[in-house]
Amino acid sequence: MIRSQRSALAPTPRRLAGLLAAGAVALALTGTAAMAQEAIVGLVTKTEVNPFFVKMRQAAEAEAQAKGLKLIARAGKFDGDNEGQVAAIEDLISAGAKGILITPNNSTGVLGAVKKARDAGILVIALDTATDPPDAVDATFATDNFEAGVQQGQYARKALGDKAPKLAMLDGTPGGTVDTFRHDGFLKGFGIAEGDAAIVGKQNTNGAQDKGQTAMENLLSAHPDINVVYTINEPAAQGAYAAIRAAGKEDDIVLTSIDGGCLGVKYVKDGRVAATVMQFPYKMAQMGVDAVAEYAKTGKKPSGFVNTGSFLITGKPLPGLDSKDLEFGEKNCWG
Repeated sequence: MIRSQRSALAPTPRRLAGLLAAGAVALALTGTAAMAQEAIVGLVTKTEVNPFFVKMRQAAEAEAQAKGLKLIARAGKFDGDNEGQVAAIEDLISAGAKGILITPNNSTGVLGAVKKARDAGILVIALDTATDPPDAVDATFATDNFEAGVQQGQYARKALGDKAPKLAMLDGTPGGTVDTFRHDGFLKGFGIAEGDAAIVGKQNTNGAQDKGQTAMENLLSAHPDINVVYTINEPAAQGAYAAIRAAGKEDDIVLTSIDGGCLGVKYVKDGRVAATVMQFPYKMAQMGVDAVAEYAKTGKKPSGFVNTGSFLITGKPLPGLDSKDLEFGEKNCWG
């Protein structure tokens, strides 16, 4: 009797084969889903609060979701926090990231951690800021920051007209390629070399509004005849304008910047900033996530430098300079 019950419950050879096949399919599907869930793309930005990096993170989150990847976003505690970025890279290696997108605070300071990631088979792409040397990462997706600086410098010089320049330079953070490229590009566009007597003063701002204001206050105190100002980005320009306005010199100084955030475009529209150079952080992030998705799927890696573009934005176009109007700026701004 017991033998009969077992016989009734036991599957036939054909049924057993079907069950095994169905189980294999289910297991394969489960494994595929698990692999998709485990495909991690890491994003390491300079800070969390700068609108540029906020937009980059938002774009990366949206693109990662669309591509079926899991985004883990980390950032330095402040602009220049190299140790925080190194720790973030090491955490992402431990998490099993397939790719890491990074905007280096220091273009040489993260190289050891980047090499460790690449040795582990992780695709590493620099966004916005190149490493030094550039081939320390697999690829770089960024604005041509030297060219953006040239655009800014050309406009500043023409806007100054026949006045003898008294230039103040509000730089970012020493050690970053963005800071070097924009600074040097501005000087080239302005038509002078480093050390020229037209440069009356320089200060670092870490790209922050409060430090931009303090730097501008200090420079105006020492050189009240300043009539043109370079700023590394729009938060620094916002701080600079506050100091310029407090000194009653809004009509005496040509203030220029780079970024293309919606607040920066508004400053141009309001006349606080003469011109800004728009870049596209969301494009960098989208391209970076797409490259990681492709690498996870096919093993194909991007290489070299990819220019994500820049445009001079102003409400007062000048002859001989290519620029976009405020309508374009408001339509394509970020933040």
